Amino acid sequence: MKNIKNILIYLGIGIVLVLMYVFYTKANPPVAALVSSSTSSSVVPSTTTGDDKTAITQDFLTLLLGVKSIKLDDSIFKDPAFINLHDSSISLTPDGTEGRPNPFAPIGNDTSTSATTPVTQNPVTH
Repeated sequence: MKNIKNILIYLGIGIVLVLMYVFYTKANPPVAALVSSSTSSSVVPSTTTGDDKTAITQDFLTLLLGVKSIKLDDSIFKDPAFINLHDSSISLTPDGTEGRPNPFAPIGNDTSTSATTPVTQNPVTH
């Protein structure tokens, strides 16, 4: 009886491990990209003259023309989940007690246009 119970426990643990392996190693389905670009090698001919500056210029032009051909998929903005989003930001208004204009300036050297009384330092004696 104890032997059968141990076999069932080990069999259950084995099944759980196999199921975890199957579900966690399964590849995720590909998601449609929001950005697509077409790169064409025939747009800018690659000429290697041995000059590094020319090669860098050609690479930059290829990259620039690749950026020009990017097309954005704007179907996400028509999705009901996006349309139902709303702005819940809070507008903050200062209450007038923000502090010193320059918190790193020595006390008493505050320069501001508002009427503030400078605080004087009293030496502390022990």
